[in-house]
Amino acid sequence: MHSRGSSRSANPNGGIDKLDFDSHRKPPSALQDSLHSSASEPSGLIRDDESFLSNIVDGVIERDRQKMRRHVIKYSSFVSAILSCLCAGSITAYSLYGPLFLKHIKYTQYQVNAVSTTAELALYLPVPIFGYLCDRYNPRPLSLASGIMFGLGYLLAALTYHAGPPKSRGGWPFTIMVIAFIGVGGGTACMYLSAVTTCAKNFGRGKHKGLALAIPIAAFGLSGMWQSQVGSYFFSERYENGEKGDVDVFRYFLFLAGLLFAVGLIGAVGLRVVNEEELIDEAVDELERSGLLEDSPFFQRTLHDGENINGYGTLSPPARSTSSLHGSKPYDRPRTSDSAIRKTLILNTETRLFLSDPRMWFFAAGFFLTTGPGEAFINNLGTIIHTLYPPPSSGPTSLNSPATHVSIVALTSTIARLVTGTLSDFLAPSTDHESKRSCTLSRMVFLLASTLLFSLGQVLLASGAVQRTPTLFPAVSALVGLGYGAIFSLSPIIVSVVWGVQNFGTNWGIVAVVPAAGAAIWGAIYSAVYQAGVDTSHLRLDGEEEQMCYGLRCYQGTFWAMAVSLWVAVAFWVWAWRGWRRKGIAV
Repeated sequence: MHSRGSSRSANPNGGIDKLDFDSHRKPPSALQDSLHSSASEPSGLIRDDESFLSNIVDGVIERDRQKMRRHVIKYSSFVSAILSCLCAGSITAYSLYGPLFLKHIKYTQYQVNAVSTTAELALYLPVPIFGYLCDRYNPRPLSLASGIMFGLGYLLAALTYHAGPPKSRGGWPFTIMVIAFIGVGGGTACMYLSAVTTCAKNFGRGKHKGLALAIPIAAFGLSGMWQSQVGSYFFSERYENGEKGDVDVFRYFLFLAGLLFAVGLIGAVGLRVVNEEELIDEAVDELERSGLLEDSPFFQRTLHDGENINGYGTLSPPARSTSSLHGSKPYDRPRTSDSAIRKTLILNTETRLFLSDPRMWFFAAGFFLTTGPGEAFINNLGTIIHTLYPPPSSGPTSLNSPATHVSIVALTSTIARLVTGTLSDFLAPSTDHESKRSCTLSRMVFLLASTLLFSLGQVLLASGAVQRTPTLFPAVSALVGLGYGAIFSLSPIIVSVVWGVQNFGTNWGIVAVVPAAGAAIWGAIYSAVYQAGVDTSHLRLDGEEEQMCYGLRCYQGTFWAMAVSLWVAVAFWVWAWRGWRRKGIAV
């Protein structure tokens, strides 16, 4: 009170001064200075807003940069995969030089078939192992291994061929040629699987997954065509009059060794899988929702081992709630720094589910019954053609040359792969991630129709129509190419649709191993029937025993059996399809 009185007395007018109301208020001059200062500098809130917006812009730019980088990697990997597949199928040109093994280095038909069968076994038997490595690691080491195996295999085959018949002076043993083609078969499997697995994982969740797989698979079919044509035109022997003779197998093998080694190196750099962690996360979500992770013996064993593993072993059993019905995770995903353990657990669970599915075994059995006849036909094209022209005829015309028929099979196979892959994308029933289609046609319809076309080619040969009219043989090659190509295109697509792409390399590798047995069995059957025809022909050339067979008896029984095999495959696939439809799986 005293202070206020003093203040008022200090005022000449006797009123209350504005400064007397609050002694801590700034004087007018100081207040004006403060206002000017605030106007010249942004407030803390504005500075925070600007910083927040700047972070958002930087985040958007970085996200777009990462997205563009992923697209560049994805499509450059796709180009690299096509290049790999475009060169990987060199073994399909075997008919180009297979008959020359009989002619120049005096192999028997059994030995010629043993070489091709060995290559087929080396191609198919290790595929599950190669697929496993592709899924658990990445496709690039597999591509590098393919280049090494191709280079060494074809180099050894070239030297063995150049040495001459095994019984001649300086000739190399037949076993060395077999070893060489083990490398060729293994290289084929590695290069093909690394390329196809890359495409399946990069594009398997998109709406064009069929086309993304069909293009590299079609390129694989084209490889035999262009390589056989290159061999015929650029590596053929020349006679004194300037005419072209048979392919120079030695130079042709050296060419393949260098080419495929280089392509393997390119794939070792270019084949990359984008966002693989997202695939694993999706697999985790699906397995958690289905309860298969907690029911898995492997998962329970990991759960009880617990403290030694920074992964699923740290989880407690999930508490079921209604929240899981609305798309949320039934329980928290493991917090683990060791993503490899988590990935291996998920992929092993996927493999166990795949192997325990009875429909998979029927599907694989159908694949076995169809690919065996196809492999046997392609590998023996050259000798089949020669059976149509017994002496004293001048031999096959240019229309029926081995190179022509390798090209027909490759071209029709490529067309079938592209057409079935593309049409299945547009006509197949939609999956959960795609919009519903008004008009649908299952991939199984394409598969069954293609198999029946394939069997028609076998029937034409077995009936004797081609023996009477050799000009029909191109139609047989076209039918086989269409059916065989469609089967090899649709089968991996169906595997990716039914069982997913997370474990595609392993799953497809397990199915793709069965043609090894098919090629061996049907190759042996063809050789036995063919060699029986040689033994009863009683033909001689220059006093030496003839190793060539002529006439319908050389193959009739074999191709009737092949036709029946294809019809049984159709029945197996129909059964598997019915099971998928009952489970609501859109194939």
